[in-house]
Amino acid sequence: QVQLVESGGGLVQAGGSLTLSCKVSGGTFNTYVMAWFRQVPGQERKFVARIAWIPGSTVYADFVQGRATLSRDNAKNTVVLQMKRLKPEDTAVYYCTADVGDRTGYSVTRPGRYAFWGQGTQVTVSS
Repeated sequence: QVQLVESGGGLVQAGGSLTLSCKVSGGTFNTYVMAWFRQVPGQERKFVARIAWIPGSTVYADFVQGRATLSRDNAKNTVVLQMKRLKPEDTAVYYCTADVGDRTGYSVTRPGRYAFWGQGTQVTVSS
């Protein structure tokens, strides 16, 4: 069973920075494409960023482009999302998720693409 555990959320002032980590256990991490989504109450989970099993191959949503850096350490089964110049609209629960390649009928920016999810970590940006 693949398990994902996020950490690093919290309260930060607008303009500040935050680092979210995701530790994966079980499965074969270095074959997974990893991603982060975020969700605010009453809205669908929204794609934030994605990184292929080859480090450096990343895709970012327009609203974080230039403010976020996604990296992975295959030796540590960890994915790290660094965000800077945070805005109040970045407030959300952030979820780490794994694409194991069994749902290719979905777009890579859709939640249905991803088989395994963490419990989420709250990020709150104060103005």
